[in-house]
Amino acid sequence: MSRTKDKRTAFVTTLYELYQGLDHPRRAAESRRVLARLRRSFAGARQEAEAYDVVFRHDPPEREQEMWLLVAGLFALHPQPSGNGRDTLGKAMRHLALPPGERTRKASVNRRFTQLLAVDRDALPHYLRQAVQLLRAENVPLDYARLLDDLVDLLAGDEDAAHRVRLAWARDYHRPEQARQADDTAEETTDHATTGAVL
Repeated sequence: MSRTKDKRTAFVTTLYELYQGLDHPRRAAESRRVLARLRRSFAGARQEAEAYDVVFRHDPPEREQEMWLLVAGLFALHPQPSGNGRDTLGKAMRHLALPPGERTRKASVNRRFTQLLAVDRDALPHYLRQAVQLLRAENVPLDYARLLDDLVDLLAGDEDAAHRVRLAWARDYHRPEQARQADDTAEETTDHATTGAVL
């Protein structure tokens, strides 16, 4: 299993490198070209085939291939630098609903998120694309390493694992503000302690 995790990490690192390449004079054109191919992978089977060389060079386990292709396309919709957290999609969606005084937007995000949690396996990629497009519109980051891990659990056929992922997303989305602030404070304390230990 650790070898599979290493493969996932290497694959997601490659995606983040595409984002970094956008600001590099010698790599920008190639990065844009690859990201465009990955975005087109949602258009149909022929277009999906254009993404195979990016995904399959990392030798995904056969049962995870579909999830890797999905994450590659989602990343191309909303490319970003690598994050240092392990936030779930639920926490990212929560940020969309946070600004006070925007009841209409909060209601819309709530509806989209509830639909996302309830859809079946076949409809999930469509609703994930919608969610990522919303995150992109507000420049809300998404942890693609965590997303890939979650999608493997959600789509690989283990109902218990899939239920745990949905619960984790829902918990992070609906968590009371005080609990989230306490968690953020605890994370900052841990980060400072780790930094001090390194120094």
